[in-house]
Amino acid sequence: MEADWPEGYKMGRRKLVTVLDKMIIHDLLKTLLSVLTVIVVIIVSRKFIRILDEAIAGQVSNETLLSILGLKTISATVEFLPVALFMAVLMVMGRMYRDQEMSAVASAGGGAGTLYRAVFLLVVPLSVLALGLSLYVSPWAEANVDQIMKQGEESADLRGIAAGKFSEYSQGDLVFYVEKISDDKKMHNVFVQNRQNGNMDIINADAARIEELADGRYIIFENGEQVRGQPGTLNYVIEQFVEYAVRLETKESVVSINRQALGVDLLWGSKVKAYIAELQRRFSVPLGALLLSFIAVPLAQISPRGGVYGNMLVGFLIYFSYGNLVRVSQSWVMTGTIPAWLGGASVNVLLLLIGSFLLARLYGWQWLVMKIRGKVS
Repeated sequence: MEADWPEGYKMGRRKLVTVLDKMIIHDLLKTLLSVLTVIVVIIVSRKFIRILDEAIAGQVSNETLLSILGLKTISATVEFLPVALFMAVLMVMGRMYRDQEMSAVASAGGGAGTLYRAVFLLVVPLSVLALGLSLYVSPWAEANVDQIMKQGEESADLRGIAAGKFSEYSQGDLVFYVEKISDDKKMHNVFVQNRQNGNMDIINADAARIEELADGRYIIFENGEQVRGQPGTLNYVIEQFVEYAVRLETKESVVSINRQALGVDLLWGSKVKAYIAELQRRFSVPLGALLLSFIAVPLAQISPRGGVYGNMLVGFLIYFSYGNLVRVSQSWVMTGTIPAWLGGASVNVLLLLIGSFLLARLYGWQWLVMKIRGKVS
């Protein structure tokens, strides 16, 4: 007996997000956050160790360490989002194959389209988010890190002054001692020894303070004595003062352009090959998230005797090969070895072909040809 359904009944009852979609998205999101957290912690920790070395050497202020850590975390999150998403899809799909959930999906009439639908309901919004992060947020974070590091290099002298200890700067040419530092940052009972061009200056002062004036930063000594001369001779000048100001010279750092910190408005439409390569690198983040997820669905198929992570090794090889090819293509674009359009499209087309090959291996070449003909028609 056939049911007399109203016309359009099935289409009206079809949900935009099914129960299977919700289950896969939930597992993907949970796995993605776990994998991304582990990767970011490892990468940022390695970078942060180098920054700590610079802080110990006095090149970076201790107060800015947390700011640098947060900014580096943002950059690392954007950079490694594609690989984290790739590994998350491999792990979730591999578990579903292992637990025979894929057999249940296939018996209910679900195929590759069902799986891709669930995966890309999460991947597409994440790729759009990754595009915005890669074009705007990550350069903003890199620019702020560069600014903090530059300010740290310029004000490296007289950093780390603490009460009751001798502090050396400029490879020992400047020795600073402060007996006490009050709450208003004023230094009391100050001793300074400064060697320059074979001459030596020694200053003893009751107090000292650092002030930002119109023409620079000065340290102002109060009620003290200055002895100036050349060691080994008897030619010394002794002066007493009520106030004595010394301008602190800022270090001129070597100007180097960090392309990762440049704004997208400067890169867009530029004819400079290095800028074109940098723009392609930023677009490779969302494109990598899409294409690697496309590959991960058929790659996750494993035999019943295989482990949950049976194809993880192949996944790592694919990702490292992809990352190296992206860097090589960018370097070739910068040197003019290949045209810019080829550098931007070649790696992505290669990933698309690999994903098509894996799909054909999973469902058969005849199925792939039928799907292509159906789309074309």
